Parts: sequence; C-alpha cells; structure tokens
Amino acid sequence: MRPSIAPRTESARSKRPAIVSAAVDRFGSDGFEHTKWAAIADDVGIGQTALYHYFESKAHCLLTIMRTELTQSLERFERVTESIEDPTEALRAAVRSAYEGGPRDALQRRILQNHLDLLSTPRASEKEEQERQKARVLVREIEDAWTGLIRRGVQGGAFADRDPKLSARMTLALVVGVWRWYRPGGPRTLDEIGVLTSDAALRVVS
Repeated sequence: MRPSIAPRTESARSKRPAIVSAAVDRFGSDGFEHTKWAAIADDVGIGQTALYHYFESKAHCLLTIMRTELTQSLERFERVTESIEDPTEALRAAVRSAYEGGPRDALQRRILQNHLDLLSTPRASEKEEQERQKARVLVREIEDAWTGLIRRGVQGGAFADRDPKLSARMTLALVVGVWRWYRPGGPRTLDEIGVLTSDAALRVVS
C-alpha cells in the first residue's frame, strides 16, 4: 500500500482546519467565484488579514482543498482494494468507496470536479503552484491505480480485453460525474448511487 501523505502539523490553536471547513461550505454552496474571502474570515471569526497567515489567497485555499480530496480519494481506493483478490469485487468496492462520507465530503468532491481546469495552467504564486503540482501528481497516481486494477481483471479474464487505461478513464468519468448533479437530501442516497454506479462501471469493463 502506498504510504499516506503526512498531514500538516498544526498547533491546537490553529485556525487552518476551520478555514478549510468554512471554505468547503462556501465554495460548495455559493461557488468559488461568488465567495468573498472576507466571508470566510467572518465564518471563522477572524479578521481577513489573519487568513493570509494560513493561505496566500482564496485560490491557494481552493487548490489545497482539491489536493486534500485527491489524497483522500487515492487512500480510499488503496484501503478498500488492497486485500481483495477478485478484480470484479475490488472494482465494485473501489467505486462504492468513492461515495463514502457525509454532506461536507460531497461538497469537497464537487469542488474538486468543478475546478479541475485549474490544474492545467501554472500559477504565478509559489504556494499555489506547489499545491497544483502535488494535485497533478495525485491525478496521475489515481488513474494509474484504477488502470492497474482493470489491467489485473483483463489479464485474469474477468474483464474485456480492451485498453485498461481507456477503460479506467471511462470508469473514473462515470464515478466522478455524479458530483456534478448530486445534492445532499436528494431522491437518491450515496449508498444507492454507489450500488448503481458500481453496476454501471462493471458494464464498462465487461
């Protein structure tokens, strides 16, 4: 299993977790472009200037949220698939793991999918660029992990003999596309969506 990325060490008085949490709520509900940096400061109960102790900019905070979600996505995949030998069951578990969590997790995943275009262009800010580069590496690692699982299924005869990378990309598009329309409290629970999407993913590779 790939070693976990060590979390940033913060003092007990650090406002960083609260800032990230408030930003997820704001970006997820109001949209990144319509969220004022000052509104996040108000939500946390600090002055706007204090935000710059933790983040260079609103975009730096957004890229940090995206990198965090990508890290968690890869860790979930590895956790649920590492001990499952049957590639069909491993793929089903991987898809369903993508929908673990609560409403804030759903917001964080929607934020990531809505702003993936940010990862394609270098950032002028050093800290923004560092987060962008980390996120790009994680995107490749996630694709490689899903490709490896599907390749194992192809080699074992469980999946159709097609290009594993293309099948992985199609499967991932199916899995993450949910976050563009899913809203907490809607007619389908995440558990139900996980079952439906895992069935659809298996049809992609069959």
